[in-house]
Amino acid sequence: MQWITTRFAIDLSRPKVMGIVNVTPDSFSDGGAHDNTKAALQHCEQLLRDGAAILDIGGESSRPGATPLPLAQELARVLPVLREAVSLGVPISVDSYKPAVMQAALDLGADIINDIWALRWREPGAQATEPDAVNVIAAHGRCGVCLMHMHREPQTMQVEPMAGDVVVQVRAFLQSRAQTLQARGVAKERIVLDPGIGFGKTVAQNFSLLARQRELLTGGYALLAGWSRKSSLAAMGGSAEPLAAHQRMVPSVTAAMLAAERGAAVLRVHDVRETVQALRVLHALE
Repeated sequence: MQWITTRFAIDLSRPKVMGIVNVTPDSFSDGGAHDNTKAALQHCEQLLRDGAAILDIGGESSRPGATPLPLAQELARVLPVLREAVSLGVPISVDSYKPAVMQAALDLGADIINDIWALRWREPGAQATEPDAVNVIAAHGRCGVCLMHMHREPQTMQVEPMAGDVVVQVRAFLQSRAQTLQARGVAKERIVLDPGIGFGKTVAQNFSLLARQRELLTGGYALLAGWSRKSSLAAMGGSAEPLAAHQRMVPSVTAAMLAAERGAAVLRVHDVRETVQALRVLHALE
């Protein structure tokens, strides 16, 4: 299986590690660590040394309770980093749900759009004639896209999490969004799906998505797993005190390996070096 993107056909016969580059002051795990262009680019280079196969650059936090970022501010954070990152020789993903950011990123050569809204979001007050996210992706002709499941939106998603069989609902939603894109001429090989761990789900539901992950593969789409440092892993330290985000490396890598064993093709992580090392152990079994 391949993930067709703007400049690269990514071989997914073995899981690929996508390194997270948050150009934000307020992300739940590493907010403020790389919130300027120089620091973000240095982080990109370190992730590549650690073994990342893909870089994912984002300028807006989507943690529970996060407030939306104005368009101009997101562009000011992301585009200077992207302008330099496209010369690093690996696929570059931009994590955004705004059509204007997607278009600007693709114009600069971004390979992948990674969208927590699965291309459903529209700018408030936007005219019907203005391109929406589906139009942006369909018009490009080759870029890769990752469609994520999110229940409600970041400000409210954990206030009232999902109810019922989460796996069935997530699978139906993601396959519907993928089919909408395919109906607009986007090749299946350009599409990867993300069940959205932590986005409007309870801890039990998140682990249900991991335990039954193979059910999400029935449509034949590649799957991205994003367990890195999520709050569902906070209780894995074995003590009364929950693990802080930066202390969740071991359970994050463990969850990533379980996801890889269950068919995930892309692992989106903060801890690239440790995840790559763990994948080598998994590959040795083959």
